[in-house]
Amino acid sequence: MNNFVSQISIDPQIRFGKPCISGTRITVYDVLGWLASGMSMEEVINDFPELTYENLLACLAFSAEREHRLQYQYA
Repeated sequence: MNNFVSQISIDPQIRFGKPCISGTRITVYDVLGWLASGMSMEEVINDFPELTYENLLACLAFSAEREHRLQYQYA
């Protein structure tokens, strides 16, 4: 599940250190919000052509991994 490692970066100088798609200022939270609001992956990519299908999958994988870590942190 670590295929997202090279695609997601955290830099305190970019978007206050929120996880972003590498090389952009687009946060994982932004992508998840768009998908949760009903946008398809194709619509997101059409609206933000700098993104790829793999970037969107990396956001999902990153979130799943973070949720998994939190689950065991508080278990």
